[in-house]
Amino acid sequence: MARLFGTDGVRGLAGVDITADLALNLSRAAAFVLGDSARAQGRHATAVIARDSRVSGDFIGAAVAAGLASAGVHVLDAGVVPTPAAAYLVADLRADFGVMISASHNPAADNGIKFFAAGGEKLSDELQNRIEAAMDQEHLPVTGRDVGNISVLADAEERYTQHLLSTLHGQSLKGLRIVLDCAHGAASQVSPAVFAQAGAEVVVIGNSPDGFNINDGVGSTHLAQLQQKVVATGADLGIAHDGDADRCLAIDGAGRVVDGDKIMAILAVAMNERGELAKNTLATTVMSNLGLKLAMQRNGIELVQTAVGDRYVLQALAEGGYTLGGEQSGHVVMSEYATTGDGVLTGLHLAAEVVRSGKSLGELADASMTVYPQILVNVSGVDCAKVASDEQLARAVAEAEAELAGKGRVLLRPSGTEPCVRVMVEAATAEKAETIANQLAEVVKTRLAV
Repeated sequence: MARLFGTDGVRGLAGVDITADLALNLSRAAAFVLGDSARAQGRHATAVIARDSRVSGDFIGAAVAAGLASAGVHVLDAGVVPTPAAAYLVADLRADFGVMISASHNPAADNGIKFFAAGGEKLSDELQNRIEAAMDQEHLPVTGRDVGNISVLADAEERYTQHLLSTLHGQSLKGLRIVLDCAHGAASQVSPAVFAQAGAEVVVIGNSPDGFNINDGVGSTHLAQLQQKVVATGADLGIAHDGDADRCLAIDGAGRVVDGDKIMAILAVAMNERGELAKNTLATTVMSNLGLKLAMQRNGIELVQTAVGDRYVLQALAEGGYTLGGEQSGHVVMSEYATTGDGVLTGLHLAAEVVRSGKSLGELADASMTVYPQILVNVSGVDCAKVASDEQLARAVAEAEAELAGKGRVLLRPSGTEPCVRVMVEAATAEKAETIANQLAEVVKTRLAV
């Protein structure tokens, strides 16, 4: 069958792509694969399940819990909590694995199923392939005392809240007025509680989920309301989460956006000065702005770049033993405290740096890096496989890079989901970047036509 898992679990339109039958069968298969070790030890495997605020999470969660329990897994239902909370709880409770039901920043009609291995780690491709294969296999029935049970994890939010607060090591946010946009999602309760307990004066928008309004005009993909609220309330900064709160984007006191690159730049320099940035290294994807690389060079910080996707950043952090990485989109991973991107954690530490430095977020952001204008052109209907082998295209790229003379860069990236090549150009001016990007897009369209 076609590969079921995408870059971030199994995702699609709830009721069409993500059905109760699929959730039941997928969770049963996962139970047999991820519960192997527990069965070998003669015990029930334990799994934490959680979901975001989408109405479809109710039926999908019920099907997942039923599938796991019917395969002999004891299920701990954490309810509506952020994705990073689910990952933390898997590790904190020493569960064998976890399941998060969410479609992150997607519209409310979508949903998804994502698994965490023991320790709250993302699944490897090998484990995902084994789960898919297990869906087509016959398994011995589980009966009697071998059937799993389902119980409510009543203190899930409190466990996660206390963990987040502990990472501040006593640093108070007193004196800051912070606007939080919870995207009507999974962070609607926990994020305001955490920031308030940390000492901040909290103003909240996007914290009234009704099952249908997640990410609807709010959150990290729709920043206008947050920008307006920060300015209107005279707040020091704003923090925007997405539906499952694994992202964080920020707004400074003047209403300007502080993206993931600037957030990472601020945190990396501060952590490096305190000796907390392992190996003086930051891990980012190739889509991070050239200005971030140059800023890190000025501060004596190495930059490791990965393919696009937070899973590749996580892999780099694990393999290199680094403590900070992330994406321009706001997925920031602080690996000392989390096994995945955590928007609440990131926002807490960004706010803490504002207090420590005595500077506004705008001042920190302006000093952190100079953003090079970045133009992205998508060229559809082409043969993506030829990107790396076409000699004329390679010459066109080399000529563009020579024209930029070290004051910009070119990136051609085949899409992983559609017949499309993404042409990204950074230059000292937007006009220069746009001209070169359009020129290269024409070469791509001509040379890679299908």
